[in-house]
Amino acid sequence: MENRRTILFAVIGVLLFLLYRAWETDVNEAAQAQAARADTELPTANDAAKTSAASGTPATGATPSVATAPTGAGSAVADRVHVITDKLEVEIDPIGGDLRHVELLDYAEDKKTPDKKLALLDDRNGHFFILQSGLAGSDKPLTSSQTVYHSAQTEYRLADGTDALDVTLEAVDASGYSVRKTFHFHRGSYELEIEQTLNNTGAQPISASPYLRWQRTAVAVGHEPPFTPTFIGMGVYEQKPGTSEYRFEKSSFKDLDKKSYSSSQTGGWIAMLQHYFVAAIIPPADEAATFTAKPATPGYQAQYVGALKPIEAGAKQSFNTKIYIGPKQQGSLDAITPGLELTDNYGLLSPVAKPLFWILKTFHSFTGNWGWSIILLTLLVKGAFYPLTAAQYKSAAKMRQFTPRIKELKERFADDRERLNKAMMELYKKEGFNPLAGCWPLLVQMPVFFGLYRVLYESVELRQAPFVLWMQDLSAADPLFIMPVLYGASMWVQQRLSGQTATMDPAQQKVMNVMPIALTGLFLFFPVGLVLYWLISNLIGIAQQWIITKRTEAAGAARR
Repeated sequence: MENRRTILFAVIGVLLFLLYRAWETDVNEAAQAQAARADTELPTANDAAKTSAASGTPATGATPSVATAPTGAGSAVADRVHVITDKLEVEIDPIGGDLRHVELLDYAEDKKTPDKKLALLDDRNGHFFILQSGLAGSDKPLTSSQTVYHSAQTEYRLADGTDALDVTLEAVDASGYSVRKTFHFHRGSYELEIEQTLNNTGAQPISASPYLRWQRTAVAVGHEPPFTPTFIGMGVYEQKPGTSEYRFEKSSFKDLDKKSYSSSQTGGWIAMLQHYFVAAIIPPADEAATFTAKPATPGYQAQYVGALKPIEAGAKQSFNTKIYIGPKQQGSLDAITPGLELTDNYGLLSPVAKPLFWILKTFHSFTGNWGWSIILLTLLVKGAFYPLTAAQYKSAAKMRQFTPRIKELKERFADDRERLNKAMMELYKKEGFNPLAGCWPLLVQMPVFFGLYRVLYESVELRQAPFVLWMQDLSAADPLFIMPVLYGASMWVQQRLSGQTATMDPAQQKVMNVMPIALTGLFLFFPVGLVLYWLISNLIGIAQQWIITKRTEAAGAARR
């Protein structure tokens, strides 16, 4: 009975994980094939009307009118304004003032090409992910993706010893206004501000509304792990209706194909999310905003529209919006804006995954290596679960002592299952061991297993993190398959040491013999960091089991 339950719970554990992976695939799968769509005008009349109503700002004149979103590659790369800071390398298109290429200088696109940095925003190399910004008027577009800006320089660099860099583009409209678009960059930060200032040089008042929008296809930037679904889509920090509270909601591109998103509120933010990284538009927290997300050409768009504001003749009005384009670094995102930390995508496993990451990060602070941190975490988990583990191994040792009596009972009551179970329970009670003891350690460790799986796959801090020898990326599968094979071997040793197959019938023995092979095959595609956790856990378990078994057998021999 003990052995059957152990087999059952092991199989259930594997099935639960496979079901969990299948659920992730169903929920997070992004639509890759894009159809041409004509719904491209932004912002809409409804967006401006909703935002103006929410803010109490009067919207003068007709509803805003803006140009359509571009689908081409924009200006030639040589004609763009190039900006380099210590964290970002940026290309700004003078046509529209769009951000069309943003490289994250601390992150390589692939472990094999460390000098090639990951371009989270890009409009070439098979990707299209850009940021557009502009001003809408009450009766015509004031600036759009077609507005031609001019810059004093074509290249800007953050100078040594300075903490900020401003890049200014200007455009003049013959109808009586000029627009200055300034990008504020900061040392050591993936955060920047876009300041759009309209100078009304005409004789009549003008109403202006700021808008920013992400435009992208559903192709993830960077190399994604094979056989593993990761989320790609839109995320928004929205205000709960009728309250001052906020919540984080996300929609995959597949969801947006079915239903577009719209929300008018105060503050919050809207973002494009993918594995490890986030690009967020963050308007002022105390100003009204309308957020929308929907299919577009090409791909999808997520946009923010501010309220219309009147600008008298001879007056100026500035609109400031923060942008974050970077990694989902834990412990720092909420300092940028509330709720941004929720993009880490641990989901339902957050109560387990977040403490595990905190422990790993604490160990990493003095080991300097995430692999050794995982080993220390394994030691901590095994120590915490030792009482359950000890009970399991004592029970298994006693089962081995009474194997002849168990076989005798099975032979005696081979045709009477009820009497066999009763006799087995009497034996367990008389000899003082619990047949369920072997199940609890496995069940208790399942949340740790799933939580660590999420930590290794979703924590950008462990992305491409090296350990030792051939294990140079703990978040990827073992390229040589050595660790999964060692794990399978350790599982086989544990089975033989426990003597689990001794009281089994031939069919049960075949199942048990197949389990190490099956789990080895499954672990071939797991992050090597996760396989490292289970291998070390098994090795510690083997040592514990050998010591406890010897002590239990010695105590039993002394009593006899």
